[in-house]
Amino acid sequence: MILLRSLRTPRCAASSPAVRPLGRTVRATFGAAAALVSFGLGASTALAQPSLEYNRDIRPILADNCFACHGPDSASRKAGLRIDQREAAIEAGALEPGDPESSEIYLRMITANPDAIMPPPASHKQLTTDQIATIRQWIEEGAEYQPHWSFIAPTRPALPEVRDAAWIRNPIDRFILARLEAEGLAPAPEADRRTLVRRLAFDLTGLPPTPELVAEFVADQSPEAYERLVDRLLESERWGEHRGRYWLDYARYADTHGIHFDNYREMWSYRDWVIGAFNRNLPWDEFTVESLAGDLLPNRTLEQQI
Repeated sequence: MILLRSLRTPRCAASSPAVRPLGRTVRATFGAAAALVSFGLGASTALAQPSLEYNRDIRPILADNCFACHGPDSASRKAGLRIDQREAAIEAGALEPGDPESSEIYLRMITANPDAIMPPPASHKQLTTDQIATIRQWIEEGAEYQPHWSFIAPTRPALPEVRDAAWIRNPIDRFILARLEAEGLAPAPEADRRTLVRRLAFDLTGLPPTPELVAEFVADQSPEAYERLVDRLLESERWGEHRGRYWLDYARYADTHGIHFDNYREMWSYRDWVIGAFNRNLPWDEFTVESLAGDLLPNRTLEQQI
């Protein structure tokens, strides 16, 4: 399956690497899922796990189990210990990078003493064996912290090594296959063309394909057929209606007030603006500005004031 080239967006180019067209970013998100459209899951052998990342692997564990008492809130902080900051944790003696056996954070997690174990029994929280092993590995690797993800510039990750290199058709396939192999799985056979066009239509438009579209795709055996189908569905107005719906859900859009009265309100113009933004591939920065302060823009249009 050829995927990367089918995510091109000729209608709108970003002005800089940091400014991504709305459709391109959403299409990239779709791409990660669409890479599984024609492939399922089976079974194989595992690969070694990659190095840990604080934001991905460690912060969620500490945030769920530790930060309530040892985090940024000084009013609820216990024993004056703060472990959401690396320097503070090291200075307090709670963390010894490279040496879990000298790190009080780790020792408190594995102790059998109910008066010393963390999280304490009264918190009704208990770390799993895997979580404790993850914390240990993180400390062994140097216990590096990361700032909040919003302050980290995006980087292009290195392509992972895979065993079945013959299965790879594009870079995204490498990430998928590496994870499958790490989980002891292997790709299932490719879907037939009727199944593929049906999955793709539901993914991109939320609707089943027309019989004519199915017949056309089944008959088109050219290598570029899938790419053309992706582009064709992305050009459909149904694309903006389908993908814009997710944004509207996040924004808690509704045609009525709900709750007690559930009376109708004139909100359809915002809905139409969001759908139009997706369909015309509005860049993310412009989408954000117009969403938050469109009425303050100079020479604003009626649509921008909504």
